[in-house]
Amino acid sequence: MSIRVMLVDDQVLLRTGFRMVLAAQPDMEVVAEAGDGVEALEVLRATEVDVVLMDVRMPKLDGVETTRRVCQGENPPKVLILTTFDLDEYAFSGLKAGASGFMLKDVPPGELLAAIRSVHSGDAVVAPSTTRRLLDRFAPMLPTTGGQPQLKQLERLTDREREVMILVAQGLSNGEIAARLVLSEATVKTHVGRILTKLGLRDRVQVVVLAYETGLVRAGGAS
Repeated sequence: MSIRVMLVDDQVLLRTGFRMVLAAQPDMEVVAEAGDGVEALEVLRATEVDVVLMDVRMPKLDGVETTRRVCQGENPPKVLILTTFDLDEYAFSGLKAGASGFMLKDVPPGELLAAIRSVHSGDAVVAPSTTRRLLDRFAPMLPTTGGQPQLKQLERLTDREREVMILVAQGLSNGEIAARLVLSEATVKTHVGRILTKLGLRDRVQVVVLAYETGLVRAGGAS
């Protein structure tokens, strides 16, 4: 079954470019498009979508609030935020709102396709080291909410799980964490799964965001 993708961007030319790239893939199809957040929410109510490519800066309703509303729905699609990086301080807010990651608007086609497939498969990991760089840059500028309750959440973790969480937040893959802690990759995967379950998180991106919000990891990757 093809991955059903929705393009949400107010630039028609950009949507056209993405659509051409995706249409050439045997395992993907663009099933919907929208030029702003309001239109996107309307379309999603009537269309089954697996992955949404979401622009941040749009008229009527921006990508952050649109992402928040999409992710609050029942069985929501995965959302990839599209950002220009140097300009979009809102991308971090998009991750907090529930996006599974973000891509640069000028991303090479191969990386975009790999990201869509990764998110659709349930990995929800899109260049974790790049995610960390974005967080390093913008986390100090953005307010956090509910810090104390979130700190209480971390008390549910074992010492080893906290150690793994810190390394996830620093952008390491399961293989890199396994090498660092002298564990098998399967064991690391189990630890990550337990962290997600105990903290009520959907994916690794949310682990990264929570680690920054609670101060477990600080800008620059320190812990």
